[in-house]
Amino acid sequence: MFKPTSPRICVIFPGALGDFLCFLPTLRLLAAHAPVDLFARSEFAGLVPPAVRVRSSECYEITGLFVPGTAPAERLCDFFRGYGFVYSWLGSQYQEFVQSLQMVSQGRARLFPFRPANLGIVHQADYYLSCIGEMGQGSAIPLIEPKPEIMAWCKSYWARHSLNDKPVLALAPGSGSREKNWPVASYRAIVEWWISQTGGAVVVIVGPVEEERGGLEPLLDHSVAAVNLDLEQVAALLKRSHLYLGNDSGITHLATAVGVRTVALFGPSDTHQWAPRGKQVTVLSRNVECSPCDLPVMKSCLHRQCLTGFSAEKVIAELANLPELASLTRLGPGIKV
Repeated sequence: MFKPTSPRICVIFPGALGDFLCFLPTLRLLAAHAPVDLFARSEFAGLVPPAVRVRSSECYEITGLFVPGTAPAERLCDFFRGYGFVYSWLGSQYQEFVQSLQMVSQGRARLFPFRPANLGIVHQADYYLSCIGEMGQGSAIPLIEPKPEIMAWCKSYWARHSLNDKPVLALAPGSGSREKNWPVASYRAIVEWWISQTGGAVVVIVGPVEEERGGLEPLLDHSVAAVNLDLEQVAALLKRSHLYLGNDSGITHLATAVGVRTVALFGPSDTHQWAPRGKQVTVLSRNVECSPCDLPVMKSCLHRQCLTGFSAEKVIAELANLPELASLTRLGPGIKV
């Protein structure tokens, strides 16, 4: 592990939510040694440890390092001079960025590829840890505890939507890629089963991508639509729920990080690299011959058997037999479907 010469560390991280949650154990280790300035997506600010301050990676101090043909401005040199160490998972393939960052940091920067070279062999969370000289070996589990004020907001949300004293199933039927999504009709069958068997309620998490794509109407006429929420609010909503079901997505990783009982449906993605980690997570994968597949194959696939082959009945059977659900009013282990 490094020994910083300054009380602050600079971390530059370009990933989306799922990537960030795999990175969170590494970020926690860094923050345990010194305060961290994290340059990443600003929406992650509510999910980081207390010693971490988040700034957008779109700021001048980062984007200015990509400008070709000129030496970095004195402003950038002054800025990076304040860090004892700089870690970047951004820009390792761009010579201009690498040279500029090493110059402004006076050689204190360490740059890493965003993805490991041996894809599918090492989990993404373990890869990030290995970059700073730590080995996760399966122990890199992201943990997020929503702040008390956010849980108070969630308590009010529960009351407004008449969710108190009901078993609540949280669903996230979307993801960053349509090809990773289980069919909406199948999720609809889950909604109907949950309401009829538990007398409970369903909360459907609808992010900006899902709002733009549309097509979730079959789910929403019997559910509470959670829209226009920030990630802190989603984390609180997930933590208060009894069960979560979702695709290979950042929200699924968030569900495991807050500790809700999680069932994740994996199709074209590699579970060895991307399966969410937690103490209460079940990953369902059909392990078809052509899965996992790379992005071009995934985008052009005509059958999507890795996902469409999951019948609603099979997924319901998996959910019904979770021991954590045995205490719910109308649901017990071994329920017939």
